[in-house]
Amino acid sequence: MADRIGLGIVGFGIMGERLARAATGHEQVRLAGVWDPSPEAATRLATAAPGVPMLASPEAVIAACDCLYIAAPPAFHLVHAKAAFAAGKAVFLEKPLAVNAEEARAFVEAAEAAGSRGAVNFPMASSPAVAQLAAWRAEGMVGAPRELSIAAAFANWPRSWQRDAVTWLDKPQQGGFTREVVSHFLFLTRRQLGPLALEAARATFAASGRSETAIAARLTAGGVPVILSGGVGITLADDHNAWVLEGSAGAIRLRDWSFAERRGTDGVWSAAPDAMPNPEMRPLVLKRQLDGVAAMTRGEAHHLATLREALEVQQIVEGVLAQSA
Repeated sequence: MADRIGLGIVGFGIMGERLARAATGHEQVRLAGVWDPSPEAATRLATAAPGVPMLASPEAVIAACDCLYIAAPPAFHLVHAKAAFAAGKAVFLEKPLAVNAEEARAFVEAAEAAGSRGAVNFPMASSPAVAQLAAWRAEGMVGAPRELSIAAAFANWPRSWQRDAVTWLDKPQQGGFTREVVSHFLFLTRRQLGPLALEAARATFAASGRSETAIAARLTAGGVPVILSGGVGITLADDHNAWVLEGSAGAIRLRDWSFAERRGTDGVWSAAPDAMPNPEMRPLVLKRQLDGVAAMTRGEAHHLATLREALEVQQIVEGVLAQSA
């Protein structure tokens, strides 16, 4: 097997730590170094990935790696990505691409023109549950798609495990559940059905300077009608979501991130035999994402979300949020 690629990480919050843990022992990836401005990050790194250095700057991480994973807040994504591309490195970054959709478009166009190696961390590209949905469709269990609904509900925002990032996750410039969560389901929709087009939308902001508390939108994906809704304070769960595709021959759905389900002729939903809760599925997904990162870094074909796909998703998200009630 070829030498493992060196992965650098900028931003060692929840997502950075998750990928670092997944990379430890991965057969195609080694951790080359991490940077985070928080003093506590070095302590967490020593526990999550013993022996991996906390470097002095983002520039030091870029110099040490073959691929830079950018898990910093969105306002810093393009700064680090452009620096890594300029150094000839591959880039794997969190969504959204940028705070400003126009800046994101210019970045993607420049990266495509230069042939830069880049991808975005939409884990549904590696989800076994999503693969099951695609298999059911291939077997004819849905038939011709007729309509899709996407619903996302939250007890509070940010979710309980994200509260350390409240300084940006609950702000209208970078945060909110539409960017953080709904974008994943829009990516899934784009992959399953085709190009997205926003027809109408409404976003509710209950307090000035805070992120949205509700959204409603109508769009199409490959010509298929899509209804999108989401809100905070409408469930007791940290979050609850459902992606439901209705077709001429039946219906399938992805529920709560990881449960692939199909509706029987009796109207009852049943899960795939190997369905599992998201915490159990996550290690499988992260491993496959890292397989894709290794392939992308080597310039090989990969299954990860492309920069162009992430841009299309961001344009829809920002279009929804721009229509404030």
